[in-house]
Amino acid sequence: LSHPECYGGLVFTSPRALEAIKICLKEKSKNEAWLKSLKQRWKTKPTYVVGKATASLVEEIGLIPQGEKSGNAEKLAEYICSREKPNSSALLFPCGALKREVLPTALREQGIPLESLTVYQTTQHTDLRESLSSYFSQQGIPASVVFFSPSGVKFCLQHIQKLSGDFLTHIKFAAIGPTTAEALEAAGVPVPCTAESPTPQDLAAGLQKVLQAQNCRVSK
Repeated sequence: LSHPECYGGLVFTSPRALEAIKICLKEKSKNEAWLKSLKQRWKTKPTYVVGKATASLVEEIGLIPQGEKSGNAEKLAEYICSREKPNSSALLFPCGALKREVLPTALREQGIPLESLTVYQTTQHTDLRESLSSYFSQQGIPASVVFFSPSGVKFCLQHIQKLSGDFLTHIKFAAIGPTTAEALEAAGVPVPCTAESPTPQDLAAGLQKVLQAQNCRVSK
């Protein structure tokens, strides 16, 4: 962040990456440098984001997000490629250790340099299994289960399958976007609901349609 002259812009595809940036800027000396000059220098360069949640965090650190309506890495890559020239200065991409290669690959194929920097690690919560077991024992089989990331599928699905047993097919699985839906389908789970865009409103609307249809079939 101290060397905006080395980069053509920033790319963020996760709120966690912004959280890492905010932690970095909490240090007094870094925050002073950011407010004094670095923020304004980065502001002259594009900051590409995927989704509204990430965009709002970009605005919190004083930058202007672009591409927030893309919704996923594939569409964001198309957006970036339509605006960046081949062989220009590299875009800085703070990301997680489990990042997919869709965006880096798409930019590389178009000759747009991207410098990935791992700033966070996704791990399973220590109380995950116990929390799921407690929910199922107290609430029973849920009508639906929503996943917000492929890593959520990786860490949670196996426990949900065991806890549901023969009732797994009664659960309507939903995904926040196509990438998460692909992870569920790869695990052999049908996904009747994928949000049209990664927002709470679209997810709720999709779930409502699926659950209403289920109730209609049951009543008939």
